[in-house]
Amino acid sequence: MIQRLIAIIVIVAIVLGGGYYAYKQLVPPPAEEATGPVYATKPVIRGDITVGVEVTGQLNPTSGGSIQVPGYMSPGVSTSFTISESFVKEGDIVKKGQLMITLEAPDLAPQIEMKQAELEAELKSLAELVNVPVEQVEYIDPSRGITLQAPIDGRVTGLTVKEGDTLQQGQIVAKIVNDASFRLTAKLLPGEMNDVEVGDEVLLAFSEFSGTVRARITDINPNAVTERTSDLHDTAAGGSGNQYVFVHWVTVEGDNPGLVQPGMLARVGLASDKNKSLDEYNARWLRFMAEVEGYAQEERVLSKAEAIITRLYVRDMQLVKQGDPLVSLAGEDALNLIQGRLAKIRDIRQTIQQLYSQYDLLNIVAPMDGIVAYVDAMPGRVVQPGEWLGHIYIAEDMRLTAQVDDMDILLVQQGAPVDITVDALPGQTFPGEVLRVTSMGWDREGVTQFYVEIKVSGSDDLRPGMQAKAFVKAGSATNVLLVPVEAVFEEDGQTKVEVLEADGTVRLVTVKLGLMDSMYAEVKEGLKEGEMVITGSTADLLPSQSIQSNDSILPQKPDEGQDNAAPEDTAKAF
Repeated sequence: MIQRLIAIIVIVAIVLGGGYYAYKQLVPPPAEEATGPVYATKPVIRGDITVGVEVTGQLNPTSGGSIQVPGYMSPGVSTSFTISESFVKEGDIVKKGQLMITLEAPDLAPQIEMKQAELEAELKSLAELVNVPVEQVEYIDPSRGITLQAPIDGRVTGLTVKEGDTLQQGQIVAKIVNDASFRLTAKLLPGEMNDVEVGDEVLLAFSEFSGTVRARITDINPNAVTERTSDLHDTAAGGSGNQYVFVHWVTVEGDNPGLVQPGMLARVGLASDKNKSLDEYNARWLRFMAEVEGYAQEERVLSKAEAIITRLYVRDMQLVKQGDPLVSLAGEDALNLIQGRLAKIRDIRQTIQQLYSQYDLLNIVAPMDGIVAYVDAMPGRVVQPGEWLGHIYIAEDMRLTAQVDDMDILLVQQGAPVDITVDALPGQTFPGEVLRVTSMGWDREGVTQFYVEIKVSGSDDLRPGMQAKAFVKAGSATNVLLVPVEAVFEEDGQTKVEVLEADGTVRLVTVKLGLMDSMYAEVKEGLKEGEMVITGSTADLLPSQSIQSNDSILPQKPDEGQDNAAPEDTAKAF
């Protein structure tokens, strides 16, 4: 029982003691209340002030150059390259003109050879067309027209045109025949084909002149064909024209002694014994005679355009040499033909020049000073002229895009200077400039945002994608009067502060402010350096609060607040 009573007495004592202590701490002594309000003050100082907006964003490259295969795709040139070696990688710093990639062009030489052959053929063809040497082709006058030339050595036959006649394209003008040799087709029965081979010598006997002419077999058709005996020149007496027989066609060519002409019929004799010299006595003569079809070499001369004959150089049956002029043609079609050929020759020459110029494109160099942002140049990869392989960016000219809310956007002006810092490069500050501010904002989670684009003048240490902080300067002033922002208030539409005089009186002053940040405001009119402005007083506090030397409103003892007051931040009671 006694122990319980003692415990109750202890508890009551603790409660009463705690209550009394709290009362002493919270309720100021009567002497302090009688002294009047206590003022917290700060002096008007002279200093510098800078106002702006702090934003964050990601660095992005804005200007640079592409790494690409030199040249461009052009009609008629389909050159491809193979990457031989790459000397750069992502992040490398390069200088303008620096070698980055080398290429190979394995198909370039064959293309040039093919085009050279095509050019030579076109030059030769046009030279023959206009009857000039090849080296003079590109200097000819197209109005001179076309000259038809003899395609082979021989005799002109079938020339019936005359000067002034109009020829159609493809019309036969004449035929040039070389009558030094002739050609005929012998028709052999199956039983006559024994031991007959190409190259065998034959004897030909013509009724138009005595003796025989030697010739040789140049071709044999192994397939038998049916012909009516009435269409054949049968030497057998009483040959029936109603019979059909199988025959083999054998081509025979021989030198013309000058007497053989097309249309003549000849008896054909083959060797009965190839081990003996062939003559008319030991020859086995075929049943069917053969007709001379023509001369071994015959070429037709065709008009190459619709044109008028302006000159004839030969007469019918005249002997000519290959390349001799036969007929000159003129007209619009002839003119167009020559001009078209010349244009084609020029196109081929241009293509050859373009192909040769590809050899100058085998080295890819840096188009500017910068840093390699990306490159795809695996050796062995096939690329085309103009193909994109990578990108170079300039670290000295990057961009930062940030968002600013509607409360701060009026402080951000185009052209405003900016200080940029990045977490990856502590201690370094890069200059910048506001390039663009969007004129219209958009809602983002209930807050209106505006885009701001900032130009960053960086260094080679910067990389695209780095997070950066930017302080956009809205204005600055140096060596100006400054007051704490907590001393400033509005009254009757005017900006005012309270000044504590030396005698303890309070003077209300109207001021004109300039720049203002989160701590200080620039004073343009109304105050002098060193004047003490009131930042707070006990009149503004609850009975349990007091102003301390650090301007904080905390329930501390009055004597503690007086002991810790700073010289320029004082609390005075009057």
